[in-house]
Amino acid sequence: MKISILVASNNHNLKLAQQLHQIVSDMGQNSQIIDLVEEDLPLYTPKFQAEYGIPEKIKLLAKTIIDTEGMIFVAPEYNGSIPPTLNNAIAWLSVSGDDWRGCFNGKPAIIATYSGGGGQYVLLAMRNQLSYIGMNVIGRQIITNGNKPLNIDSAKEIVKQLIKFS
Repeated sequence: MKISILVASNNHNLKLAQQLHQIVSDMGQNSQIIDLVEEDLPLYTPKFQAEYGIPEKIKLLAKTIIDTEGMIFVAPEYNGSIPPTLNNAIAWLSVSGDDWRGCFNGKPAIIATYSGGGGQYVLLAMRNQLSYIGMNVIGRQIITNGNKPLNIDSAKEIVKQLIKFS
């Protein structure tokens, strides 16, 4: 199984993504981390798209995601919602081509966060948005913070569900 881990910030969430990548790899699955901060995607606007078209890096990202069987989204809470890097990537992917739904439709997804606050709002927002675009978001989610490190056994069980539903 090929799993893509989309991480929408550096620091703690990137470390969480790396931990999940190791768990997935230890379970014998192929995985890759896609660091949306490092991707440095241009801000999506209809005007930008009309003037410049779909950037090559978006087309490559769309191909990578279409070829992915399961996804893990790791994002911090920004003002009670999804961080701009993730929202921007989803916006670009949703206009990336005729088969843009192939990026998301019917694929299982895990949502995870390292949050200095509660983290519940970003998880709820991700669950709503990802479900809306056709993903099957696993019921269990991963939430960590400074006082609550990743529970490896729990994460393994959640990843098993991702593998089962792909």
